[in-house]
Amino acid sequence: MKKYFITTFGCQANVADSERVAAMLEGRGMVKADSIESANHIVINTCMIRQKAEDRVYGLVNNLAKRKALRQAQGEDLKIVVTGCMVGMAIREKSGAFLRKIRERMPSVDEFLPIEEVGFDNNPIRTNNVHAWVPISNGCNNFCTFCVVPFTRGRELSRSFEDIISECNHLAKHRFKEITLIGQNVNSYGADLILGEKNVQVLRDLKGANYFDKNPKVIEFKLPSGKKVKPIYVKHLGRLRIPTLFPYLLEEVSKIDGIEKIDFISSNPWDFSDELIDTIAKNNKISRQLHIAVQSGDDTVLKRMNRWYTQKQFLRLISKLKAKIPNAVISTDIIVGFCGETDKQFKNTVKLAKEAQFSKAYVAIYSDRPGTAAHKAYKDNVPYKTKKERWLILENLINWKYHE
Repeated sequence: MKKYFITTFGCQANVADSERVAAMLEGRGMVKADSIESANHIVINTCMIRQKAEDRVYGLVNNLAKRKALRQAQGEDLKIVVTGCMVGMAIREKSGAFLRKIRERMPSVDEFLPIEEVGFDNNPIRTNNVHAWVPISNGCNNFCTFCVVPFTRGRELSRSFEDIISECNHLAKHRFKEITLIGQNVNSYGADLILGEKNVQVLRDLKGANYFDKNPKVIEFKLPSGKKVKPIYVKHLGRLRIPTLFPYLLEEVSKIDGIEKIDFISSNPWDFSDELIDTIAKNNKISRQLHIAVQSGDDTVLKRMNRWYTQKQFLRLISKLKAKIPNAVISTDIIVGFCGETDKQFKNTVKLAKEAQFSKAYVAIYSDRPGTAAHKAYKDNVPYKTKKERWLILENLINWKYHE
């Protein structure tokens, strides 16, 4: 009998993907191995957010290659499958250079599996019997200059409203109490369902006009209940950015009996609408632990990152959240040492961190990623020693309680 084992690198979206991979394999008659050593079908779900994550994959596969050679010498089989973000990058990178690179670096891999080929036909094999990850979208349209996600996962695609509610109902019937809705940018959920996948990106590309100036027809969306609603239009920088259904989705999930806690990740500051804040405020099931990535506290750095807000706008959002949701607790992501970041610009990030009073921060040292706009346009010119010093300052400022 085939025994599988899945090793997952990276974020919670990858964890959810691995649960679906497990369901696919068990649908083929495989059983989960107790350890990677006892498996004869090994799947590695990869991450590319930083070079260190990519290097860990190469190291693991090279170690498995030795085990595979020994197994083959003994007449036994060992299949190595690589999936996730590295494969996503390989199939989207038009020159084929990255695919050639990973094939050369990992010649022992039998299959490079695009995660898109793993569907939602089977119920995921959950790793927890109380809490469940529920994907609501995949990919991202934002193209922050430091981020490789649009190249590894592609443009943002929303899962159907009906499928998400159906899965959440199924979880409740099977006594799951907690749900986390996940996507690369959950609070823009539904834009492609309303406008069509190919029309969403033009909202970012149009200059000096709103998409809705040229398309004034009022758009309505029909919920699974039959109720028709008007999408939430998030206005930012003087423009109606996108229509979103996320507040409605949160509200519908919160109505499900048996579900006691609802979380969501990740969300961008510029899509955090007043309607979303109101939805959270009036539904006690929705977690008061909110994760909102700021990345930097300096306006110049934010602009180079292609982040659509200023320090003042971000702090205004935090103030609004805490005013309407008094027990809200905010965590964040911060990158130190982004291309050209000066001491003064870093001090602005420190200043913002003090004012925002984050409960926790995932502080990352900037890692240059091939294919991103930052890799093409800027120099990774902040010395590693300086990056490390800045990382330590923010760790001690924000995360000191976790190091005691």
